[in-house]
Amino acid sequence: QVQLVESGGGSVQAGGSLRLSCTASGYTSSSTCMGWFRQAPGKAREWVARISTRSGSTAYADSVKGRFTISQDNAKNTIYLQMNTLKPDDTAMYYCAAAPLICHLEGAVNYWGQGTQVTVSS
Repeated sequence: QVQLVESGGGSVQAGGSLRLSCTASGYTSSSTCMGWFRQAPGKAREWVARISTRSGSTAYADSVKGRFTISQDNAKNTIYLQMNTLKPDDTAMYYCAAAPLICHLEGAVNYWGQGTQVTVSS
């Protein structure tokens, strides 16, 4: 089992920045892919970014590319999502996700965090 705990959400004005954190505990060696999804009210959950915990390779959804950066601190079993130039459309509940291999597909995710709310006002 893997437990994921997110933090760092909050309210910010458009153009501002936030950094989300997700700390994993438990059998973390089984989850070599970690990432972030988000879900806005009335919309489906969508993938945002992912990182390979072994290679450090990253990937991003087109909607956040160039504005968001995913990173990791393996010593702390923690990944981060630095969100810059935030837009009202980024308002959503952000969920940390972990999976053995693939974590950009919702159906492949084994573990989810409880979510942290990000609200961007115009």
